[in-house]
Amino acid sequence: MASSGAEGKAEAAAPAPTPAAPAEGSVIAIHSLDEWSIQIEEANSAKKLVVIDFTASWCPPCRMMAPIFADMAKKNPNVVFLKVDVDELKTIAEQFSVEAMPTFLFMREGDVKDRVVGAMKEELGQKLTLHMSAQ
Repeated sequence: MASSGAEGKAEAAAPAPTPAAPAEGSVIAIHSLDEWSIQIEEANSAKKLVVIDFTASWCPPCRMMAPIFADMAKKNPNVVFLKVDVDELKTIAEQFSVEAMPTFLFMREGDVKDRVVGAMKEELGQKLTLHMSAQ
């Protein structure tokens, strides 16, 4: 009798996600300094443009920009899109002098090329186009 209850629970449980490399064309959420280092090193070695969204869970303009940023990632799979929560990884935010959210940084080979501060959809799109063409 006890086994039927256990079977029901096993069937209802969702399978655990397998840790795998994020698919191109998606926003990669960074949750540790190790993850940050790995993503930046991989992008640098591939000479890819990196766009970083410095965000915060409590920030309404950040929440407004999240689907726009995700859409840009889908449309530009050759660009690395990262998301960093400033409260979770203060050291990275401080390293790049992030003082307002959202802040978007454009980097290539470890150098900051540009930034957009605020929920500036058009400016973000323009800078993405500009820096993608500046290979």
